[in-house]
Amino acid sequence: MKERMNELVDIVNEADYNYHTLDNPTITDQEYDNYLRELIEIEEEHPEWIREDSPTRHAGGKIIEGFEKVAHKIPMMSLSDVFSESELISFDERIKKEGITPEYMCELKIDGLSVSLLYEDGKLVRAATRGDGVIGEDITHNVKTIKVIPLKLKEKVDIEVRGEIFMNKKTLEELNKKRKENNQPLLQNCRNAAAGSIRQLDSKIAAERKLDNFIYHLPNPLDYGIHTHSEAIEYMRHLGFKINPNNRLVKSINEVLEFIEEKGKIRPTLPYDIDGVVVKVNSIDDQIKLGYTAKYPKWATAYKFPAEEVLTKLKDIIFTVGRTGQITPNAVLDPVIVAGSTISRATLHNEDYVKEKDLKIGDIVSIRKAGDVIPEVVERKESRRTGKEKDFVMITDCPMCHTKLIKKEGQVDYYCPNEHCPARHVESLIHFVSRDAMNIDGLGDRIMEDLYNFKFIKNIVDVYNLESHKKDLIRLEGYGQKSVDNLLESIENSKKQSLEKLIFALGIPHVGAKTAKILAANYETMDNFMNATEEDLVKIKDIGDIIAKSIRDYFNKEDNIEIITKLKELGLNMNYLGTKVERNELFADKTFVLTGSLTLFTREEAKEQIESLGGKTTDSVSKKTDVVIVGENPGSKYQKARDLNITIWTEEEFKNNLPE
Repeated sequence: MKERMNELVDIVNEADYNYHTLDNPTITDQEYDNYLRELIEIEEEHPEWIREDSPTRHAGGKIIEGFEKVAHKIPMMSLSDVFSESELISFDERIKKEGITPEYMCELKIDGLSVSLLYEDGKLVRAATRGDGVIGEDITHNVKTIKVIPLKLKEKVDIEVRGEIFMNKKTLEELNKKRKENNQPLLQNCRNAAAGSIRQLDSKIAAERKLDNFIYHLPNPLDYGIHTHSEAIEYMRHLGFKINPNNRLVKSINEVLEFIEEKGKIRPTLPYDIDGVVVKVNSIDDQIKLGYTAKYPKWATAYKFPAEEVLTKLKDIIFTVGRTGQITPNAVLDPVIVAGSTISRATLHNEDYVKEKDLKIGDIVSIRKAGDVIPEVVERKESRRTGKEKDFVMITDCPMCHTKLIKKEGQVDYYCPNEHCPARHVESLIHFVSRDAMNIDGLGDRIMEDLYNFKFIKNIVDVYNLESHKKDLIRLEGYGQKSVDNLLESIENSKKQSLEKLIFALGIPHVGAKTAKILAANYETMDNFMNATEEDLVKIKDIGDIIAKSIRDYFNKEDNIEIITKLKELGLNMNYLGTKVERNELFADKTFVLTGSLTLFTREEAKEQIESLGGKTTDSVSKKTDVVIVGENPGSKYQKARDLNITIWTEEEFKNNLPE
């Protein structure tokens, strides 16, 4: 992991230099975001490894020759990035834990160049770039050419304001048209064009580029008797600065999410590029209370829109053996964020799939989520090939037991025929400790493989006996006293998991996480579940003949009964800790969909209420949906429910239909 951290430091520093100093980006913004995010995660886990030259210690690039260095009186800090609705909700929850009921200012995140403007007695005396956040570049001669930036304010005031310099899409189009006629290289995009224009030593060039500007921040509002960010925005507007008309003050995180959805839809029609939405706590007093981390303010964050095309490097293709012996090629990727999730692996399905897409190790590939669940490699980027890529070669022997692979007639998949192949066993152990199962933090795939190979863990019972190997673990490279203590604590905490987690962790064929929860809620104890007959099981909605037979087959094996007995003796919880199911005729065996912003319940609270009464929830509306519950500003799901004549409840009706 330390080697990966050093690699990331070098990658991001090189990208920073090319992007900020030379105005010649060599990787996409999305690739940069993901490299930086991975680096931050490693440094948070191992702060003792942080290098002095880590890009997380500064906010931008270096100063180029020809521009005077400028010290910012108040540092120009960057914002933390979030990439999903759940991360935004976590941001809101952290603020509320401080006893704050926040209002938020939502602002479009303009894809341009940050600028600080300093006025004395109402006159512009200096403009500076962010630079490294402490030292920037004096770009006053170019900024004075931007017509929307006032050279003189409406009041004779000493003030510093901050904003974004950008180029409009139409301006870029007109510039490139002229450059094409003159056989000049075309400007790549609005952001690069703006940055390159503002760093011209000749201000005539900057003037010709017709740059634009929005002001969005007053770094010292209390000095002007201002106690909210919205007041600061209005004050700066009054002084003569251009303010983005799309800003909105909202009362809750639900309204923040609505703003993001709304602006995401109109994003292509805006005259300038945006890559996200900035969310700021409105109260200055609350901002002061929340404070800062070493790198970011705790009172603001930037939601980044999902990239339309997510690019990353295919570092390797490895082969895994599933529980049935099926051999699957897998892409090992430079970590990349896709639809809010960090992806470092993606299935390549089989040999034919890889060959059809002509994938090579070292390719730059595009990634998307199939059905927003499974990461999928879409295609290679032919133009990014260097000639150093390596051809894909399908293996002929099992990567674990070295048995000759077989290919069943009429099928595309290869199989390891060895029923005692250790890979099958390792897969079941990895499944047991995974997030959706016993959720033991610190026992990732590779660590589980190590512990299996070292013979510390041979079956799931051994997971709870790792304490006896503590001294041996501490001696292993990359572990140490603290990490082993944390691991053992996580193992101990997992004993408290509710019954559905344990049922899913056992790996009973055909019993997924949702099925496990249905079973746990119905039987409430492991003993009740173990004693259920096939006839009993099929009476439960969504439990068919195949699942019922699989469960009985599992518990008919003495080895499995013995494992559960040992887990009981080790103190694992064997009871369902969730809300008991009380079947209600309005909810039992019905499928519900929630849409719009709920005000009387959180989404999780509403789902728990539905499930506790025998119903279930899904995310999409179909003919199988029984009821759609609509909150404020419902989206397309509401219209689809109307088209399909599905029962629709308002949130108030939902509340009234709940039993007393």
